[in-house]
Amino acid sequence: MSEIQHLTLPDGRTLAYRIYGSPDGFPLVWFHGTPAGTAPPPLMLKAAKEKNIKIIAQSRPGFGDSTRHFGRQVIDAVADTQALNEHLGVKECLVAGWSGGGPHVLACAARLPGALAALTIAGVGPADAPDLDFLAGQGEDNIEEFKAAERGEKELRAFCDAQRADVLKGSVEDAVAALKSILSDVDQKACLDSSDLGEYLITLLRDGMGPGVDGWMDDDFEFNKPWGFDLSEVRVPVLLYQGSDDKMVPYSHGVWLAAHLPTQHLRAHLIEGEGHVSLVAKGDELLAELMEAGGLSKK
Repeated sequence: MSEIQHLTLPDGRTLAYRIYGSPDGFPLVWFHGTPAGTAPPPLMLKAAKEKNIKIIAQSRPGFGDSTRHFGRQVIDAVADTQALNEHLGVKECLVAGWSGGGPHVLACAARLPGALAALTIAGVGPADAPDLDFLAGQGEDNIEEFKAAERGEKELRAFCDAQRADVLKGSVEDAVAALKSILSDVDQKACLDSSDLGEYLITLLRDGMGPGVDGWMDDDFEFNKPWGFDLSEVRVPVLLYQGSDDKMVPYSHGVWLAAHLPTQHLRAHLIEGEGHVSLVAKGDELLAELMEAGGLSKK
């Protein structure tokens, strides 16, 4: 695991981040899932080292060492990312993320200075969209979680604390069993058949949940209210990947996003038979397409 570094933001909060891949490579800003740690998928990390890409992965507020920002909106990730990029001397970058990181990727595709292209993998759709049934197709635990979020912090914290205890105490097999209602068959197989992917998932969850559940709750609260920007603002290429067999972020979310992102900037990959975890096994392929979309072959 890369060393944790810290930045003091203009409002006094601490933003924790790690650097992965090639330290002197072209920057890629990575947005982690919910609830998860900062590490990018193993095959994407391997590809980043081979392709000279530096991955900058921040912990969202409330995760890890990053100060909680209660009441945050998705759009607030842009200011934090811009401050981190300025601190690191980054003028241009790629942006990518998975699951709960997806909305933050799209916010950066809309408003982050220097963003060249964006990749969202199984990204969450907006809960307030009138033409998206946000909970339809989600696994039982997710439905319980988001309904708890609607009832407030006390009930959501009780849910998250119980889930955290189940996931932190066991093996990959135990974690898969605990998450069975939100892991489709293809995702369970991906975790149990690949030691790298299974260990990655359990390490990611332990890193994300280890310090507590504040960040997890605040992500849920973010997803239950307006994001703070419009998808029509996107002006850079967006690669959208979504699997049909996803019980964490249902296929309908990807279909909705594909229908509402500007068509001239969109490359939609709505893939039959893929799940939530299985998609990130395509790390090399995803990174290569993102680099091409960002024009890195011309630089």
